[in-house]
Amino acid sequence: MNGFAKGLGIALLAFAAQLSWAEGDSELETVPYVDVHQYVGKWYEIARLPQIFQPACTAVTADYGLNDDGSISVFNFCRILHPKYGFPISVQGTGVPIDETNSKLAISFFNGQSTGDYWILELDPNYQWSLVGDPDRSSLYLLSRSPQLDESIIDELLDLAVTKHGYNIDHIIMTKQPAH
Repeated sequence: MNGFAKGLGIALLAFAAQLSWAEGDSELETVPYVDVHQYVGKWYEIARLPQIFQPACTAVTADYGLNDDGSISVFNFCRILHPKYGFPISVQGTGVPIDETNSKLAISFFNGQSTGDYWILELDPNYQWSLVGDPDRSSLYLLSRSPQLDESIIDELLDLAVTKHGYNIDHIIMTKQPAH
């Protein structure tokens, strides 16, 4: 067997193994309940998996509020490249809980033209940090009420992302926040 054929065979086996692993994923487990009144407010992004709509984002924040109709207002903000002087970009959206636990939300942006899942996987009892993902495990966010979070908490939550929730965090991005 020549080198190319052997390499192709190994690549196909690796791809097949990855597919079988993905098919074996259990449903993503969320927290049992979220008190929306405690969850709303400002959150700072501490880490994330790469997302095409967040190119070189730093100083990332998310502000959530309650709307009169029971939905949740979403205001996401970041600065490109530099956390203090980078070009600011923002987007507004709306979140709607999809079940009585309030731990799974459907988020829409651009008047429903773009939608996504926002599932709260881990949540501090005092609502000081949160680990958020989606059912296909393509997005993962570690959020905090402050711009910095203790390294031991970060390590614990990223470990849970892998061991409990089945995420691959090889490409995790640690978000740069401005010094306060």
